[in-house]
Amino acid sequence: MKRKALSILLVSAMAVGMLAGCGSSEKKADSGKKETAKVDTSAEDEHTLSVFAWDENFNIPALEAAAEAYKAKDPDFKLNISTQSQSSDVEDAVTLAGSSGDYSTLPDIVLFQDHYINRYVNDYPEAWQDVNDANINWDDFGSEKLSYSTINDKHYGVPVDNGTVIFAYRTDILKECGYTIDDVTGITWDEFDKIGKEVYDKTGKYLLSMDGDGNDLPYMMLQAEGASQFKDGKPNFTDNKTMADIINVIVKLKKDNVLYLANDWSDYTDQTIVGDMVAGVMNGNWIIPTIEQVKDNSGKWEITSMPTLTGKEGFASNGGSSLYVTANCKNTELAKDFLAYTFGGGEGSKQTYDNALKNGGVITTCISAGESDVYKEGVDYFGGQPIYQKIVEMGANVPTVEQSDYHYTAREQIAAAIHNIDDGAKATDELKNAQDQVNFAMGNE
Repeated sequence: MKRKALSILLVSAMAVGMLAGCGSSEKKADSGKKETAKVDTSAEDEHTLSVFAWDENFNIPALEAAAEAYKAKDPDFKLNISTQSQSSDVEDAVTLAGSSGDYSTLPDIVLFQDHYINRYVNDYPEAWQDVNDANINWDDFGSEKLSYSTINDKHYGVPVDNGTVIFAYRTDILKECGYTIDDVTGITWDEFDKIGKEVYDKTGKYLLSMDGDGNDLPYMMLQAEGASQFKDGKPNFTDNKTMADIINVIVKLKKDNVLYLANDWSDYTDQTIVGDMVAGVMNGNWIIPTIEQVKDNSGKWEITSMPTLTGKEGFASNGGSSLYVTANCKNTELAKDFLAYTFGGGEGSKQTYDNALKNGGVITTCISAGESDVYKEGVDYFGGQPIYQKIVEMGANVPTVEQSDYHYTAREQIAAAIHNIDDGAKATDELKNAQDQVNFAMGNE
């Protein structure tokens, strides 16, 4: 396939599906108990598996690609996919099954958000079967991605989508201001601020934007430093020098017109990115289709790593999910072999992920699968840069930091603190209040 044809195909697939990577990182409001899909695994034969997953434009094409790839090993294989409306439907199904102690309502496999699986394995340990002995080279994945699904020293899940953070820049605007992509790679946030002020003064464009309410910026900046919002299971805001430093950077970037904090998600995507207000975009790579909506800017973007406090190249991840085998699975060996062969770096992984990328925009976290010719293809919108291969390479360098089921609670409280600090409130007071609010939500004294 020629480069241009592949680029067009990928852009089309990702535009309708890739934003789901963001959706999978958002916890939906709990509207109370609701009916979830049920599956009769007792009727399955030795060639059949069932799975719950969400998003028909993103995750479902990836599962369909895996099912097709596995037929090379088992021509009679069938994967019964039950499409859920959102990720919380899967969480509800596990909760209902775990609360009743009846796991017969669950499928063989479920897709589950990375940020929530630890809680559900600990709350309902009998709902799951580990995949520790699956024929998977776990070293073929970044340690950060595996840290979510490795619980009590056992592998419970097989990674699917890649949430690696990209920093995309308008290279034409950088050039207009006397800079190249190399000048914004491996720099400090202070250096970034200096360049950003020049860009704004000369072009009126911000070098960075973020949703001010669902503000993922503090988390990504912390992770790039190898630091966490949590310590020993509790929020760590007030005694966290790295946290204080990055909050100071964020407030300064905003005051210097380098960072635009949008009012909400729509303002962030529709006004600042699609509205062409920015010369730089930093987020999980699922933000790519949003960037690509501005057709006139094709060929004017490239991606690189994040700035950091020290100037080393920064790597982080935002969003993602993995596949888990439930207690109701009777064909456990088939389930483990299917996952290993397709998503786990086995013989069918390159075929699985090549088609998952082309049909749904899902980027692999499996390092060897990212070495295929499809991943090495240049993408026209990004100046011919092989961005998918680069994303996989960057993902292997994301630091592992302490996670928490209260990730989104922390995000909400820190976002509010930043707003108040920007309005003149004292940073130490706001961080203490944010920490207190998270402790309260967690039930800590």
